[in-house]
Amino acid sequence: MYELAKKGLKSATDFGADEAEIFIMEDYQTSVDIRKDEIEGAKENISQGLGIRAIVNGAVGFASTNIISRIEDAAKSAVSSAKVRHSDPDWKSLPSDGEYPLVSGIRDPELEQMELDDCISHTAQMIEGARSVKDIVVTSGNFSRSFGKRLIMNTNGVEIEESATGISGFTDVITAGDSIATAYDFAISRKNDIDFLNIGKNAAELADNSKNSISIEPQKTSVILHPFAFSDLIGNAFMPSIDADNVQKGRSNLIGRIGENIATEKLSIIDDGLLEGGIETGRSDDEGVPSQKTTIIENGVFKSYLYDSYTAGKDNVKSTGNASRSSYFSTPSVGPRNFIIDYPGTDIIGETDEGVMVNTVIGAHTANSISGDFSVEARNAFTIKDGKIDKPIKSLMISGNIFDMLTKMNGAGKDIRKVGGTVTPSIRIESMSVVG
Repeated sequence: MYELAKKGLKSATDFGADEAEIFIMEDYQTSVDIRKDEIEGAKENISQGLGIRAIVNGAVGFASTNIISRIEDAAKSAVSSAKVRHSDPDWKSLPSDGEYPLVSGIRDPELEQMELDDCISHTAQMIEGARSVKDIVVTSGNFSRSFGKRLIMNTNGVEIEESATGISGFTDVITAGDSIATAYDFAISRKNDIDFLNIGKNAAELADNSKNSISIEPQKTSVILHPFAFSDLIGNAFMPSIDADNVQKGRSNLIGRIGENIATEKLSIIDDGLLEGGIETGRSDDEGVPSQKTTIIENGVFKSYLYDSYTAGKDNVKSTGNASRSSYFSTPSVGPRNFIIDYPGTDIIGETDEGVMVNTVIGAHTANSISGDFSVEARNAFTIKDGKIDKPIKSLMISGNIFDMLTKMNGAGKDIRKVGGTVTPSIRIESMSVVG
C-alpha cells in the first residue's frame, strides 16, 4: 500500500497537481443473517479501493477506483477534474504532517483470526438467547465481523497507516400469540467481548414485557431515554448544529454561541478520537489530521464546533480532527468521532416517582436539524411508578426540542452503551410532552 500511494502521488503531481492526497482502504468482512428463527446465510466480502484528491490553483478534483492497478488513471482523472473547476477562494491546503498519538483497543488479533464457524456460532447464540423466552420469534438479525486497514498519504508529508477490527450483533424479535409486541437489541465492539446470547435474551425479554400494553393520557412528565433512544435524538437533532460546515452556511442553532450556557451544569459532551476501544478511534481522522479530544460542552457551557481541514481553514482555526469518509469513493466531510455524553450516573429509575421509560424511537431522522425540534414515535415504552418500571404503553409520541432538553436533563443512569460512535447512558428529561 505504501509504495502504491507514493506512485499515485507522483502521478498526480506529474499530471499537474499542486497538492495531492491518496486514501487507500482494505476491508475484510464476514456477515451472517438471521430470518425467521433460522440462520439464512453467511458471506465473506473483501473490498478495497482508493480515492485521490488533486488540487490545481485552488480547485479540488477527486477520483476513485476499486482497481488498485489503475491508480495512475485515477490520478489523471482527479487532476483533469480539478483543472476544469473554478478555484475555491476558501481552499487553504491539505493537512501537513503532525505528531500522531498512540491509541489502544482498536485491533483484536482474535477477531482477525476468527473462523467462519465461530461467526455462525455467535449468530446461533443470539437465536438461542431469544428462544430462552417463551413464545418469541426472531424475525431478523445480523452478525458482522470485520478487519481492515487504511492508508492516508499526501504531498505535504502526511503518511499514516492503521489497522482496526470490529464486531457487532443485532436481533429483532416479535412475540407469538394474541398480544403482539416487538423489540430489538444491538451491541458493537472493537474486540471479541460481546455476549451474543444476551443480545437475543435482552430483545426477547423486552418484547415479552411489552405485551398487554395500556393507553395513557397526553401529559408532561419525566421521560427516561434509553441509550438507543437518546443517541438517535442527539445524533439527528443536535450534532448537525456543531458541524462547522453547517455553521458556516447558516444552518445551525449554535451560530455565535460559543461561551454560552446551553445545558444543565452537570452535563459535559466530549468528542474523543482517542477513546480506548472506541468505534471511531484512530491515530488520525480520515484526511490525516492527528486525533484529539475536543470538549463540546463543559459543565453546561458550549465550547467548540467540529472542524475538518477545509472548514477550519475558512475560520482560520485549527482542525479538530473530525474529517470523516464513508468509504474510499467519497471525499472527507465533518463528522463526529466518539461522541461521549458525560453526566453523573445514579439509579434514575429508582429515583423517579412517576414518569415514562422509552427504549427506542422511530422518526428521529425527521427532526429539524436547525431548530432542534422533533416529534417521534416511542417504542417499547413503559410507565414508571414509585421508582419501578410499571406497565407497557400501547402507543406513544414524544415531542420536544433538543436544546430545551439539554437544559431539562436532570438525571443519568449507569448503563453506558456504545451506540455506534455515541457513548451514552440512559438520560432523564423533566417535563417532556407525551401523547398516548
